[in-house]
Amino acid sequence: MRLKMKPTNRRWALSIGGVLVVAWMAFVAYIDWAMHQPPEVFGHVMMHMPMPAYFLFPFETMWTQARFGHVNPGDQAPDFAVKTLDTKTPVQLASLWAGKPVVLVFGSYT
Repeated sequence: MRLKMKPTNRRWALSIGGVLVVAWMAFVAYIDWAMHQPPEVFGHVMMHMPMPAYFLFPFETMWTQARFGHVNPGDQAPDFAVKTLDTKTPVQLASLWAGKPVVLVFGSYT
């Protein structure tokens, strides 16, 4: 037995479905934009994100593509500024390697 919809109901269903698809695409575009921003901006956006939202879009794939770098082993590190933990003053990486080697460690010692 096949159920038939009235043409008016079908239009409403298609309209609601279209609005949901456009809203989902806008949401994914906003998250993609946020992923390409500095960590402070991205963290602020994600801080307000409800947990179920992570399941509505390909978060890990988008994150990998957004943060993919172009530095190969042996290449010189790109220059960037970071805030020190003790004084919160910004330090440029280039100012550190002027006369001595610099080792960058990304991780946790805990």
